[in-house]
Amino acid sequence: MRKPATVLFCIVCILCVLAPALFAQGGAEKADTQKKIEIAYGHGFMPETPQHKAALRFKELVEKETNGRIIVNIFPSGQLGGAAEMFEGLQMGTQEITLVPTARISGFAPKLQLFDLPFLFPDRATAYAMMDGKVGEFLLKTLDANNVIGVAYYEDGFKHFTSRYPLSGLTDFNGRKFRTMESPIIMEQFKSMGASPTPVAFSEAYNALQQGVVDGQENPLVTITNMKFYEVQKYLLLSGHAYLAHVLLFSKTWFSTLSAADQALLLRIGKEIAPWQRNLIVQEEAGYLETIRKFGTTIVELSAADRQKMFNAMGPVYKLAEQVIGKDLVDMALAEVRK
Repeated sequence: MRKPATVLFCIVCILCVLAPALFAQGGAEKADTQKKIEIAYGHGFMPETPQHKAALRFKELVEKETNGRIIVNIFPSGQLGGAAEMFEGLQMGTQEITLVPTARISGFAPKLQLFDLPFLFPDRATAYAMMDGKVGEFLLKTLDANNVIGVAYYEDGFKHFTSRYPLSGLTDFNGRKFRTMESPIIMEQFKSMGASPTPVAFSEAYNALQQGVVDGQENPLVTITNMKFYEVQKYLLLSGHAYLAHVLLFSKTWFSTLSAADQALLLRIGKEIAPWQRNLIVQEEAGYLETIRKFGTTIVELSAADRQKMFNAMGPVYKLAEQVIGKDLVDMALAEVRK
């Protein structure tokens, strides 16, 4: 009879010792869920764009689901710097979230230049399947080495050419200067067409086109319209020659300080908005084209024959891609496209 009593006495003693710590731990978890969090979400897009609307939707959903405990402050139009500066801000933990074109961070994450390959995707469905599949997931994981977290792919859409000179096919690019991003693969694309690639900061692109520093540029319709490039470019060639993806990024330094529940919530919302943002781009593209047409810009659609000629000229681009991002990755992407 004495032995069970002794065991019970020991259990009571242990509980008396541990109880304060257990209650303190429970209180700390409860306090953590009530802790106010402010997030700086910076990007380089104009307030009218689907990219900014996606940022606003992220803010709306996060603040609603946390009852205002997490506040998302949006900084559009490059208020926090260019893509490189914001990427570095994430690395240092001085900025929490950004949305940037994959091509604009090629210096940090060269493998993301896979999306810059011309004529890689025959249509949007193929692009989405790759971005949301094993290739896209692999590329997001490569960002871990930069102390940032790749969340999801958003888009600008398929790119087209504008110029102050007539454009209809490959020969019209010969000797012309085109504004590009500082992506080796994109620059090689223009070289393969006989043009001269000229890196110009995005914020300075309009002035460069207006002053004739460069003859033309490439971008999706959303950017051509919202940046009003059509005002200083007389010709638009609807080529759909390449795809421009964006990637939503979180600072790993900051993200690691959050509770598991907050991490899961932010990741889920960031991923859920991706298809919504892509669909918004598609819905608005007809309006972009009409705006450009009404201004008086000459619009030409790239013919199937000229498209094939342009594609045939792109061999050096794919050879460079194999060197820069790896032949295995290029082959894996091409296999996914064929599938």
